[in-house]
Amino acid sequence: MRKVFFFLVIISPFFFSSCKKSTEELSTAPLSDYYPLQVGKYITYSLDSMVVYTNFGTTQAIHSYQVKLAIDAQITDNLGRPAYRVIRSIRKLPTDPWVPDNTFMAVPTDFSIEFIENNFRFLKMRSPVKEGYSWKGNSYIDTYSLNSNVKYLDDWDYTYDSLNYPVHMGAYNLDSTLKVAQRDEVIGNPSNPNSYSEINIGEEKYAKGIGLIYRRFLHTEYQPPTPGHPGAYADASYGVTMTMIDHN
Repeated sequence: MRKVFFFLVIISPFFFSSCKKSTEELSTAPLSDYYPLQVGKYITYSLDSMVVYTNFGTTQAIHSYQVKLAIDAQITDNLGRPAYRVIRSIRKLPTDPWVPDNTFMAVPTDFSIEFIENNFRFLKMRSPVKEGYSWKGNSYIDTYSLNSNVKYLDDWDYTYDSLNYPVHMGAYNLDSTLKVAQRDEVIGNPSNPNSYSEINIGEEKYAKGIGLIYRRFLHTEYQPPTPGHPGAYADASYGVTMTMIDHN
């Protein structure tokens, strides 16, 4: 009898630990809660600032627009997987007509949401949805070859942060949101015009039942002046901030 009791005492912690782990895994929200995909769904954003550099990278210009992402159709990707075509439209003023200007693709899998934009495949979300979970969101992007012009996207850790936070955004009170922190990096001293500097910032927020409600992205690469050439930002430098203003 003593041996049997001792055996139960030994296995009990493992048994309850296993049950706890299974409960935690089952309690995490499915990706579709924060990234719903359905034909006809759209979200409109205020593109608060689109930063570009003109005049050979010596002048910063900031533009404001409205953009709309609308799921146009269910399709298949090049691997034969179910996917959704996303049409982006843009306009300068709310009274202007929408003008389609790009097409993207969203691919839901059992464990992730892939988003293909300009031939770059991003892992926007990944299971399990829980605080602090991290993954390599740009792992499908070529950041290594000599010809790659997006080396700054290398080794980004996407991390769930601020899970289930309520957010007030424009006319909307959103009960449950999460943030995907992607990058917050400063190299060098951007305030010194005589030295090299680089800034990489990536952050997205999603609301349950809606999808992407906020995006901030910034990449700048500044080259200091050399004899006969002023300091300038590299061609790939740009930034964008999007905030949801409407959805269906």
